[in-house]
Amino acid sequence: MTATAPVTRRRGPGRNLPAAIAVGLGLIAIIVATLVLWHPGFILLLVVMTALGAVEVHNALARIGMTSARVPVVVGTAVIIGGSYAAAVLQPVTNIPWHLVLLGSLGATVMLALIWRMPGGAEGYVRDASASLFIISYIPLLGSFVGLILAMPSGGMKVAATALCIAGSDTGGYIVGATLGKHPMAPKISPKKTWEGLAGSFGLAALVGTLWTAFLLAEPWWVGTVLGIMVAGFGTAGDLIESLVKRDVGIKDMSSFLPGHGGVMDRMDSMLLAAPAAWLVFTLAARL
Repeated sequence: MTATAPVTRRRGPGRNLPAAIAVGLGLIAIIVATLVLWHPGFILLLVVMTALGAVEVHNALARIGMTSARVPVVVGTAVIIGGSYAAAVLQPVTNIPWHLVLLGSLGATVMLALIWRMPGGAEGYVRDASASLFIISYIPLLGSFVGLILAMPSGGMKVAATALCIAGSDTGGYIVGATLGKHPMAPKISPKKTWEGLAGSFGLAALVGTLWTAFLLAEPWWVGTVLGIMVAGFGTAGDLIESLVKRDVGIKDMSSFLPGHGGVMDRMDSMLLAAPAAWLVFTLAARL
């Protein structure tokens, strides 16, 4: 019987730390500048990032034989996000409710994606149409809520509050999980996440939201607390959902669009799920 030589697995290259720092600082600078000085610039950045994210998910799904209607989805992403923001900002002038624009552009994108696939025939039609509908609902629909938050009064500060709550959730989860984490939360999805880490996520996100809202948004402190809890919960779900997609298709990063960071979706996964929750908190708070 011949002994089998052990298989040596080659390790992929590590993260490019200088590139990661440069890209990270560059994105932060652009985000801060546009949120403070020029909101349409932030929406333009959001459109570019979500369009790239749609391409990433299109390429990921193609690995398991699901081919979305890439062109209609990417164009629709820009129209859905940019159009809904513009409608919300201009609603006092045009008297056109923003939700009509959001629903109309969403419906048009779905119809075009379904028609786009028709020439390919019946074989695989449901599979490919499902890929298109998944991307449309996952990226432009959820991403549009970032623009809707920005269109609110003090929208830049509210988007910043949401982003900082996500950062607080990630930081709190990492610190508490690394030091006290013993009980896995979702071992089949992300083995490193623990219930103790989740508690840290909720705690620091709630603290960040409370302080930011009370001192910089002039809102009741409890609005920030609810914001932090909602963002931490749905942001964590967003991270796990993207992990499920990557595990299903067999990839580590969605792409290499962002040097040192991986894919755009690797940076946006939490925000996509957290933004609708944050929008709901701000909307209900304004009516109380």
